[in-house]
Amino acid sequence: MSDLAKEAWRKYLIQLQAHPLRTKAITAGVLAGVNDAVAQKIVGVKKLQVKRLLLLMLFSFAYGGPFGHFLHKFMDIIFKGKRDKKTVAKRVLLEQLTTSPWNNFFFMMYYGLVVEGRSWSLVKNKVRKDYPSVQLTAWRFWPIVGWVNYHYIPLQFRVLFSSLIVSCWSIFLKLKAGSVAIKKE
Repeated sequence: MSDLAKEAWRKYLIQLQAHPLRTKAITAGVLAGVNDAVAQKIVGVKKLQVKRLLLLMLFSFAYGGPFGHFLHKFMDIIFKGKRDKKTVAKRVLLEQLTTSPWNNFFFMMYYGLVVEGRSWSLVKNKVRKDYPSVQLTAWRFWPIVGWVNYHYIPLQFRVLFSSLIVSCWSIFLKLKAGSVAIKKE
């Protein structure tokens, strides 16, 4: 690792220790912005849709990072920090039956109403149509991520790990939550 990268990581860890909520919120927002820029390029957007990118950063900064921060702290309280296989399985099950459905629903609503600016009736119909397949797909993908996160990742890095994985998941979710295709501007 280069000296610049090592120094950046060291400073990040200091901020994570001193200001965990703020650092996780900013990290989630920045990763969402990078992810959306990449996603727009993948689908062939000619000119970067800055408003869309900023609205997605806002979602991750204001909701995703803080939600993850408090979720993982709460899970550690409930399960007393245990990381044995039985406890990890319980954590993953609890997360998948509670927060996973909510987060996917909330993101699809936010994306349709705020990011795309569509009407309530259009978004409601889109979510009604696509939400079941989104959630079923989530239940195939996220339990593995949850297992790794709860079993191997230290508490202070769980939101960072999840945010990195969300970068892949959100491309799928944006395509499902969005219109037939992202407008190529």
